[in-house]
Amino acid sequence: MRPGRILALIVGCLLLLPGIGLLLGGGGLGMGYAFGRDAAGYFSLSVSGLRSPTAAITARDPAVTADLGTPNWLTDSVRTDIRLRVTATDPGRQIFVGVGPAAEVDAYLGGVAHDEVTSLTAGATPVYRHGAGTAATTAPTAQTFWITKVSGTGPQELHYTVTGGQWEMVVMNADGSAGILAGATFGVKAPALLPLAVILLGLGLLITGGAIGLIIAGASGNRRHPSEEGQTGAPWGAVRRAGRPRNLATGDHPVVLTARLDPGLSRWRWLVKWILAIPHFLILSVLWPAFVVVTAIAGFAILLTGAYPRSLFDFNRGVLRWTCRVSYYAFAGGIGTDQYPPFTLGSAPAYPVVLDIAYPARLSRGLVLVKWWLLAIPHYLILSLMVGNWFGWSSVGGDRFALGPIGGGGVLGLLVVVAGCVLLFTGRYPRSLYDLIVGMNRWIYRVIAYAALMTDQYPPFRLDQGGTEPTIPPPWQLSVGPADPRTPEPVGSRGGP
Repeated sequence: MRPGRILALIVGCLLLLPGIGLLLGGGGLGMGYAFGRDAAGYFSLSVSGLRSPTAAITARDPAVTADLGTPNWLTDSVRTDIRLRVTATDPGRQIFVGVGPAAEVDAYLGGVAHDEVTSLTAGATPVYRHGAGTAATTAPTAQTFWITKVSGTGPQELHYTVTGGQWEMVVMNADGSAGILAGATFGVKAPALLPLAVILLGLGLLITGGAIGLIIAGASGNRRHPSEEGQTGAPWGAVRRAGRPRNLATGDHPVVLTARLDPGLSRWRWLVKWILAIPHFLILSVLWPAFVVVTAIAGFAILLTGAYPRSLFDFNRGVLRWTCRVSYYAFAGGIGTDQYPPFTLGSAPAYPVVLDIAYPARLSRGLVLVKWWLLAIPHYLILSLMVGNWFGWSSVGGDRFALGPIGGGGVLGLLVVVAGCVLLFTGRYPRSLYDLIVGMNRWIYRVIAYAALMTDQYPPFRLDQGGTEPTIPPPWQLSVGPADPRTPEPVGSRGGP
């Protein structure tokens, strides 16, 4: 690939995640604005009870303290209206609700035992931070620093608009006595929420569209190896020479993985290969999001045309080849070679592991909608036992992409560790274990190619072990489809000499 196309691919992948984040953020705000408000336009939550044996319950920056799903920067940057409804459990007790400057409130409650709300969650008891003290307090209704206040028996509703400065909300008994028991409903209204959602959606569409365009431009620049020019899957049912190993992918065998075990493997190097492969991991962390985007774009193309765009296919095949080589070198692929993998999307036939996927001349439009999720579910269940975290997004510790077969959990990862330990102590790689590991990887890549829409041939439920693919059966066993009339018949098929 040319440097300009590589740069376009990298920039596109870097822009894709923030673009999607803006789309999700704008969509979430828009959905909340449309369906999350009450009749008065407030996002509200009910608190199971305000209970405190002290003289006051306070809340600093209440719009942020409440867990309403409203971002902190939103309440700080745009106009936000606050509503608090408080009803004393004792109908005859007068309740007081007020908002005042934080410094004035702190001075008023200095030395007085009180509880500060640190978190509000719908339906849950508020989380308090206790402020110790022994002093008595005067009635809050006699204070003059409140910017807004309400008091009395029955439901009390207070409204105020958040402005600059530090403010504190206070709930007390109107006479200042200790012991507060009340129910509360907290609400926030942000009139600018809808315009903000539209802006976020617009920016998200713009950035995501630009990112997809850059990814397509970068992926379309992948050059095919000379031996692959014009290569497509052979017609279904075409006759081939009996007993010949399958070294190249064909129409009836679209995914081929061959591998050879290096005879002079280092005993200890497999312990540090994952460190040596970090440059590859960094590159693949960019290529795999592009792989997902390109697959989605190719899916729409297949729906419309019945064909997988060749340049996009070559890019995705290149990502899988690169992944296969790094995996074979570093971990889950088998640690079967000490030869450092090349930095290329193209074919590397001299490398100890070779993955080939035949380009399909035509693909089913209907299968695009179901094969990657519904039809592949049985294989996903099997692969989840084989490798655990094999192909997808992980949200553990933040948004992180799991690099498919490289990750290697489950049975496959355990087998590779066992093989590495045997190699470390004996200097030999168990051949039977190697054949099993390669066979499991072959199964994995067949499923990935099918789920990535690169073939319509359903992956077999078969563990083909060993470094070579199974041999081609005799021609008379390939009778599942009409043979290509252009394919020459074997000598003697019509009774000739």
